[in-house]
Amino acid sequence: MSLSNTQYEAIISGYERTRDQNRHILEERRAQVYRQCPALRRLDDSVSEISVAQARQLLEGDESALDTLRKSLQDIASQRATLLKEAGFPEDYLKPIYTCPDCQDTGYLQTSEGLREKCHCFRRQEISLLYEQSNIQDMVARENFSTLSYSYYQGEDLERFQRAVHICRNFVQSFHQDYHNLFFYGTVGTGKSFLSGCIANELLGAGYSVIYFSASGLFETLARYAFGSREKEALSAFCSDLYGCDLVIVDDLGTEVTNAFVTSQLFSCLTERHLRQRSTIISTNLNLEELRDRYSDRVFSRITSNYTLCKLTGPDIRMQRKVANHAKES
Repeated sequence: MSLSNTQYEAIISGYERTRDQNRHILEERRAQVYRQCPALRRLDDSVSEISVAQARQLLEGDESALDTLRKSLQDIASQRATLLKEAGFPEDYLKPIYTCPDCQDTGYLQTSEGLREKCHCFRRQEISLLYEQSNIQDMVARENFSTLSYSYYQGEDLERFQRAVHICRNFVQSFHQDYHNLFFYGTVGTGKSFLSGCIANELLGAGYSVIYFSASGLFETLARYAFGSREKEALSAFCSDLYGCDLVIVDDLGTEVTNAFVTSQLFSCLTERHLRQRSTIISTNLNLEELRDRYSDRVFSRITSNYTLCKLTGPDIRMQRKVANHAKES
């Protein structure tokens, strides 16, 4: 699965707009600083004069010209930092502005072998275009930590939910340095998908790539590519994204029609992502015994060994909300 020319051009155009916007911000900053500190403008103007003079010296055979130029530029940089500080500006106020410092808003990184590869910010946009992410966009809009409430839980149900929230917050905070997986299970409507949405919202906002699938949608997609006579290349590209993106969320595991193909593909996905140390979140209404019986001992072992298990119980919150909303309307 790859971007169409139109999709690719849309992403590249977005980078161009970002660079233009950031250049405009920098120009406004420079004009502001020059108004408040004319000495800094004169200092900046001297850079080109010194560079030209030292280049002429180098061409005339002065081998020390390059070292002299470096020292002069270092002195100017030190003076600039002092002038900015005295004028009340941060030292980096006039440095180039990048929305993504890693690729400097180009979308591409230079590898150690001198090749170009897509930056993580490009991959995030690519995944958003390639996969139907409307479900996750709707989810994070209404289900995030800012809308979290403990009011629907009591007793042991509340304790379990509080523990799960604590685990989710730690998952987000340590995501850039630690490899973790989460498995939410328990009764219907107790907040499993909600917590997945909370995590997705935080990580998408931090620039990570997230792919969300309902279990039925994931296995239907895999089956379509696997059994399509002309879809082998698409299957390879899809699996590359599925196994390699920063976070995969599989929601409502157990609602799909389970068969040998589904069990095999689930195990492959879990294994490949574990080997690549890529995090996965799974939610299900199945209990652990039902999980083992439905998906085999291999899948059960993979999940119970490599995932933090979060059991959620209590009343169906979605049903409670519907009843409450109906009462208000009445």
